[in-house]
Amino acid sequence: MKQLFLLLTLFLSVSTFAFNDPTTENPGKITGTVLDKNLQQPIPYVTIAVKTLSGEIITGGVTNDEGKFSIEDIPEGKSIVSVQFIGYNTYETEINISRGDRLADLGTILLEENVAALDEVTVVAERSTIEQKLDRKVINVGKDLTTAGPTASDIMNNLPSVSVDQQTGNISMRGNENVRVMVDGKLSNVPVAQLLKQIPSTSIKQIELITNPSAKYNPEGMSGIINIILHKNVNIGFNGDVSVGLTYDENAKFNGSLNTNYRNGKLNLYGNFSNNVSKNHNQGHIFRPEENSEQFIDMLDKSTSNLAKVGLDFYLNDKNTLSFFTNQNFYEGGTNGSVDINYYDDSSFNLMQRFLNNSDNVSSQYNFDYKLDFATEGHNIELEADYNTYSNDEIADWFFTGASVIDDYTDTVDTESDRFTVNLDYVNPLTETSKLEAGLEANLYETNLQYKSDGQTFNANGDLVDTPDTDFDYKRDIYSVYATYGNKIDNWSYQIGARLESVEERADTNAVSSFKNDYIQVYPSAYITYSPNEKNQFQVSYSRRVDRPGIGQVNPIREWSTPLISSFGNTQLQPQFTNSMEVNYTRNLKSGSITAGVFYRRIEDEINRALFIDRTDLNKVILTYDNFDSTSAYGVELSSNYRPTKWWSFNASFDLYNQTQTGIAERLENIENPTIADIIVDTYEVDNVAYNFRMFNNFKVTKDLSLSAFGFYRGKARNLQFTMDPMYFVNIGARYSLWEGKGTFSINYNDIFDTMKFGFEGELPYAQVGAFNWESNSVYVGLSYRFGGGKYRAKSRKTRDDREKEGSGGIF
Repeated sequence: MKQLFLLLTLFLSVSTFAFNDPTTENPGKITGTVLDKNLQQPIPYVTIAVKTLSGEIITGGVTNDEGKFSIEDIPEGKSIVSVQFIGYNTYETEINISRGDRLADLGTILLEENVAALDEVTVVAERSTIEQKLDRKVINVGKDLTTAGPTASDIMNNLPSVSVDQQTGNISMRGNENVRVMVDGKLSNVPVAQLLKQIPSTSIKQIELITNPSAKYNPEGMSGIINIILHKNVNIGFNGDVSVGLTYDENAKFNGSLNTNYRNGKLNLYGNFSNNVSKNHNQGHIFRPEENSEQFIDMLDKSTSNLAKVGLDFYLNDKNTLSFFTNQNFYEGGTNGSVDINYYDDSSFNLMQRFLNNSDNVSSQYNFDYKLDFATEGHNIELEADYNTYSNDEIADWFFTGASVIDDYTDTVDTESDRFTVNLDYVNPLTETSKLEAGLEANLYETNLQYKSDGQTFNANGDLVDTPDTDFDYKRDIYSVYATYGNKIDNWSYQIGARLESVEERADTNAVSSFKNDYIQVYPSAYITYSPNEKNQFQVSYSRRVDRPGIGQVNPIREWSTPLISSFGNTQLQPQFTNSMEVNYTRNLKSGSITAGVFYRRIEDEINRALFIDRTDLNKVILTYDNFDSTSAYGVELSSNYRPTKWWSFNASFDLYNQTQTGIAERLENIENPTIADIIVDTYEVDNVAYNFRMFNNFKVTKDLSLSAFGFYRGKARNLQFTMDPMYFVNIGARYSLWEGKGTFSINYNDIFDTMKFGFEGELPYAQVGAFNWESNSVYVGLSYRFGGGKYRAKSRKTRDDREKEGSGGIF
């Protein structure tokens, strides 16, 4: 912790001068009270802005719980006072401050409702839109996307440059799985595949694709960050929504969620619960022509997850806000599977493996936040502490029949993980066009895995011995400090920044040190935007990123196994670093927009797969990770959201990328009666050129009825082990608005032509061809309902990633 205290001392010593607004000699003061014109009741937290006659903001404030406001330091002369609040028409008046009249009492100001604005606030948009901002692409999720499926995982394939592996649940962006997934700007200890299946799609407000994050962000993830922003209900009174859904193919999958919020006075209370129960059948086959054998894999996954959140926001006054929430995640899952291997030339080698895997995990999150707003609008300091725990108990039973020399056995793996993160963030709008941001972060992570087995395994000499127990401890402490500066000059805007990180990593296997790595790195970032007019925008950006090995990549305990392949981590794995550049152009049209971009990455010490032949059984393969020389990747992207007619709108995207991958793969020179001497080690370099096209169409039939159609095509792709066949599918759906817009009924028919499958052909380390299928040809039916009707809006809590948010609440 000494590094943390040192960073805190340094940060506070160099920025204390900025926390104190300089005194001003401006003598003026304005006061007043804001009421709802119809209800004649005070409206709290109304924005009061004092501007010059040309529209430049001088100062401002907000009303208190009684609707009153008092703003000092108004300059002499004429000014405009603007009174603004969501759902109401803006009120403006001119004032004149002079030496003889320094007080301007505006008396009672009556605000009238803006019906169109109220509808915009309380009703989710019908169609999704895409915005290109300085450092991210923002997808505003409408009803068309939320009805595409019950969970976040179901709608991710609808997003530009994003793909979800339907078998493993792994997510990738721009063809790379080194991407960080955050919920409301926060990381979770819950595995990403599990996390995405637990977030209801109806709870999602926006999804940010941050491909070149600024220095303000944690630099992990070569492909960048996917940040899921959840809906926040901050209306005064009691409000909420409830949704249920059912998906069916071979098996039924149920999901439901309830979100509630109560806001009154200085307190905002919220609670949420979601449930997901599913069964998924996955099957496939792999054929090896050289030995004329075929594997048949069949798996049935079952899972039940419950997610609960309770939170409190306490508004001490207009300048100070305290917030606290806790997430509790309970998950039970299991897999009942089999692998049958048939040797068609000699059935005496046939082998049948059955396995039953059960996993129970609990994840808890506790978050505290304090924010202090200074007198100047946007000038604030925020302290956030976040503590995550994750506990997983896994039991796997293995049964063998046929030509197996290994008896049945049971494996157990117990996992305990803790993550503690503290952020201190400071924002100072130095002028109307410039802003300074700085902050500190301590990210302390520790995990322990204990593996036990009552089975046997082969040692290096080929003898069958008892499988040894393994106790693996991994610890990583990261201390960082960052600063960014942004400014706007005419049609140009820019932001530059840097993040300095000190990293300490330790790994112990059975109480013996197996890995130690300490390093300091600087991660710069830069953005330049040129907007010659409202229709055109050009952007250039650069950032340096890092991919630190995940626990699964360094864990020496067997991750998974079939009769012919096993996967292990590598405790000696080093981080890989990426220098990323991209250029984007956005054209705003009358009925939409088009964004085109190119990107280039230079990757140092690339982490990739390595395939080794098992020395204890030359027919088996060990799959692990290793570091390789520098490599590169580049690509182009094109996305658009457009509304050709009043009844038809679409989002479409195309992305093409190339990445050179380097890896190690062993092969046997002599296939018949091989020995260890026949093993040949080859270093392979693969140029993978892949592309994706997707298009989401929304058709407005009547005021209440809409239809949708989504098409996806992925071209042929390669990795070190396989060449993957093209894949495509089409989904169609309909949704109907009920109860004066408060309810939505939706139905979707997914993969209507039943074409979605994973087909491949490989050469390393053995020639093989195969395919896998899952429950993609499914029907989804969902119903959602919003209740409550508070009109006043609570004060928003601004998060550290500098985006527009509407207070707390939501699933996470």
